[in-house]
Amino acid sequence: MAIQTIPTKPFAGQRPGTSGLRKKVSVFTQAHYLENFVQALLDVLNASGADAQALTGQTLVLGGDGRFYNRAAVQIILKLASANGVARVLLGRGGILSTPAVSAVIRRRQAFGGIVLSASHNPGGPAGDFGIKYNAGNGGPANEALTEAVYARTQVLRELRISDAPDIDIDRQGLQQFEQMQVDVIDPVADYAAVMRELFDFDLLRTMFQRGFTVRVDAMNAVGGPYARAILEGELGAPAGTVVNAEPLEDFGGLHPDPNPVNAEDLIAHMQQLDAPDFGAAMDGDADRNMVVGRNFVVTPSDSLALMTAHARLIPGYKDGLTGVARSMPTSAAVDRVAKALNLPCFETPTGWKFFGNLLDAGRVSLCGEESYGTGSSHVREKDGLWAILFWLSLQGATDRSVEALVREHWRVYGRNYYSRHDYEGIAVDVANVLMRDLRAALPFLPGRQFGVRQLVLADDFAYTDPVDGSVSGQQGIRLIFDDGARVIFRLSGTGTEGATLRLYLERFEADVALQDEPVQKVLAELATLADQVAGIRARTGMEGPTVAT
Repeated sequence: MAIQTIPTKPFAGQRPGTSGLRKKVSVFTQAHYLENFVQALLDVLNASGADAQALTGQTLVLGGDGRFYNRAAVQIILKLASANGVARVLLGRGGILSTPAVSAVIRRRQAFGGIVLSASHNPGGPAGDFGIKYNAGNGGPANEALTEAVYARTQVLRELRISDAPDIDIDRQGLQQFEQMQVDVIDPVADYAAVMRELFDFDLLRTMFQRGFTVRVDAMNAVGGPYARAILEGELGAPAGTVVNAEPLEDFGGLHPDPNPVNAEDLIAHMQQLDAPDFGAAMDGDADRNMVVGRNFVVTPSDSLALMTAHARLIPGYKDGLTGVARSMPTSAAVDRVAKALNLPCFETPTGWKFFGNLLDAGRVSLCGEESYGTGSSHVREKDGLWAILFWLSLQGATDRSVEALVREHWRVYGRNYYSRHDYEGIAVDVANVLMRDLRAALPFLPGRQFGVRQLVLADDFAYTDPVDGSVSGQQGIRLIFDDGARVIFRLSGTGTEGATLRLYLERFEADVALQDEPVQKVLAELATLADQVAGIRARTGMEGPTVAT
């Protein structure tokens, strides 16, 4: 065995997006493509490091969601890590670690950082997507300064340092030697489960199942399955079969592992039956997203965050109250109303979990969430699907109320924010960029205009100044805000791998309880028409409507 220096050439387009570098599997499997990105990352970490400490001699966490190419990528990364001075790698058995579990392991084991192999909710399989991102020592996604430094390094990289050692057995738990580096293959669930025990009353949850409370959790053939089985069925005593589609598959069994009513249609169908379970939920590819469903009742992510905030003191891990809450800008303002009533600070950030990290580290927020089915808290530095499921189970146990009863009571007290996201997928990149460019150019001329019964009071391109470190992030989405509080938001998604995805967010507040049970798309149809009037979506894209509306 020896460390080899191999010549290479840069690849264009290796700039990490909102959640790391995501491309088609066919792109990642090109010779040296993954190697180049990882070598660039290791070079940057060794050159600067967290807190001016270099990576050499440190411990990294490694694991992924089990999608196609996960196992092969693990072996490549181990060979690169061993050749670049890493002393120890904590590897999830079988190459498996959910994204929130990576964060938990980094924090509990005080590792230098971690590498997550996932394209989250994107499709898997040989023709699907693959992804990689770096999480720092706080357990959260790397900041923009680091990801930009990695990208810059990828563009000048000329050589790889890699071991020629044979592959190791990643399914055998325990210590193994790899060159001068130790590889500790760990139980992927253990550290994460320990964190959950610290937050929730497991005795209460066991009692719920003993009394016949029924649950259906759809893991969508993704990485959340082993975690949900181990905790819900193993520790809490839920009946076998409570967790369905629980075996992680390289192609997710053909499912699109994005937990929304469109993709989790099997769960929705079960929750609409006369003998539906008391509670339903789904997770995504890397188990950091969640969808909460009651009997014939779907909870929006924005309402979920707001309701969690309102009832957090019922959960043991938050019984002393919250320091504050945060939401991404496109997420509805439902949580803002709760925060105001509870006299809590409420922060509005760009999309991307990394923007919550500074607020969490500084102790300025305890809960945070975004509209794309992600909620989380200070227990890790990622959104966390199973944590959210345990939170909602605990709320039902503590209040003896159903999902629907909890949400309707919340609307009665705080009002309802009718809210929807319309995704226009597969748009030609140049068409999407011109649409956004023209919208930005029109912004100075929009405030004061009348649109039906509404007057536009604010039109801007959202920019965020981090209150902790002062960093500024611009062009984070175009906001149109009206005199009645209604909002229309436009932004391009940073998680796709083909073409561009335009995301349109629509929101309208309703305080009158008698008007809180209308069909969402009907209520928001006027705003959708207004958005098309302003941006010319149909004329520019040739699409009569969104690909997906959630």
